[in-house]
Amino acid sequence: MKTIMIKTHEAWLATLMAGFMSNTQNKQVLFDFSDILFRHFTWLENELIELGESYSYDRDAIPIKVEKLSELLTDIDRRLSEIDLQLLSSPDKHLNARINSDIKYMKQVLKNMEDETVTAFSMERRFPGIDLTQEATDALTLFLFEETYKEYELIMIYNYLKAHSSDAYLNRIFQILIDESFFHLKSFGDMGAKMGILAVPRLIMKEMYQVDDVVQFLKDGINEELAAKEECKKLSEAVAQDSPELEKFFDFINHQENYHISLMEDALEHFAKDSNG
Repeated sequence: MKTIMIKTHEAWLATLMAGFMSNTQNKQVLFDFSDILFRHFTWLENELIELGESYSYDRDAIPIKVEKLSELLTDIDRRLSEIDLQLLSSPDKHLNARINSDIKYMKQVLKNMEDETVTAFSMERRFPGIDLTQEATDALTLFLFEETYKEYELIMIYNYLKAHSSDAYLNRIFQILIDESFFHLKSFGDMGAKMGILAVPRLIMKEMYQVDDVVQFLKDGINEELAAKEECKKLSEAVAQDSPELEKFFDFINHQENYHISLMEDALEHFAKDSNG
């Protein structure tokens, strides 16, 4: 069971990365498949929890640097086949049937996808249609590297907290934060691919998501969101002269962080009420 979850984690990330690389109608299909694989991942995680099995989010490295999209699609196909074989060890036959059916369909679609030349690793650091100064280019490059990892990290942390919570109020907040982080991850990953600097987020240490003190985690999270707002503001100012479009986008992301902060403050108030009542 742990092996299936790890393999699904890897297949989800590989498929998400393939979505970033695509510049055709393949992109949305790959994003949809990555969303389905993430749901598989959470369902398998829930099964492990119900079985009382300990686990982590450890995974192997995922090599994605390819010249043709078909090379990565072949690798994803192999990963999906490995998951299918491992399903025999899962006791939930209904879940097995669902995942098996999804995999069968995804493999058929992936094999028939039109190939593309991949430019996501060119290291050109040029945003299409926009001439950025060297200072703005450097600021955007650093931001995308850091924030792509941060959003992946937040998805995994909030997912772990949600998986181990039976509090409906908190789980609603965690799910909103997961969904928001997915939007940011896809936005930043897509921008990184356009600039030729796409990379798989690094592995997350288990101490980051196996949180003992959720209250302190939320307090730290609020401070991190405030810091993220400042980074968005700085980046918005850095690109303003060269691209009003990018300036507005990062202002948009900055304002979204306000709601994330309010959600975490709501969660803290919820914990305070529980402890007092």
